[in-house]
Amino acid sequence: MPRPVTPLLDTIHDPADLRRLDDTQLRQLAEELRQETIDAVSVTGGHLGAGLGVVELTVALHHVFDTPRDRLIWDVGHQAYPHKILTGRRDRIRTLRQGGGLSGFTKRAESPYDPFGAAHSSTSISAGLGMAVARDLAGRKNNVIAVIGDGAMSAGMAYEAMNNAGALDSRLIVILNDNDMSIAPPVGAMSAYLARLVSGRTYRSLREVAKQLAEKLPRFFHDK
Repeated sequence: MPRPVTPLLDTIHDPADLRRLDDTQLRQLAEELRQETIDAVSVTGGHLGAGLGVVELTVALHHVFDTPRDRLIWDVGHQAYPHKILTGRRDRIRTLRQGGGLSGFTKRAESPYDPFGAAHSSTSISAGLGMAVARDLAGRKNNVIAVIGDGAMSAGMAYEAMNNAGALDSRLIVILNDNDMSIAPPVGAMSAYLARLVSGRTYRSLREVAKQLAEKLPRFFHDK
């Protein structure tokens, strides 16, 4: 089976290359990254759905933040396949989960872009808070970003970490990735609440108002 055609992705050797792209090129990059992820997993096996659910998010995070100086923590390691492709490991992505190949999860020894070795869920906020506190004690100014899904948010460790983050008042960015893309259908009260919130009349009305306001802006600001 021939490899996917990825002319834009072929120019990306690390996130610094990605940050040089125009905003208009990011959609094409995401599509090529999705095809590359599918092709790689068809060779090696692995968790495909979780990675496909964060393709656009992965591109956006590496475009906006100065990784690896800014610490990006993926709560569940097997959603990090697109992240690995963009962070200098594309040439080895088809060794994923093979003997001597890339880890199926984030791994600190593998790359400076993996600041935390996560396998399964609910530890990212705790890890991020520890890094944020260490940053503050050292007088640094970099960002710390934890990406956590709606299923992982149901665990006690995540709530404990949010409690501590609020008490310490240390600057930490937490992204709730509620996209219904996991290795199994998400369950529990938190997932159900988020589904009701997004599909509810209030949220949909506010979103429609925001769209109408954006349409009245000059084209440049509307596109942004």
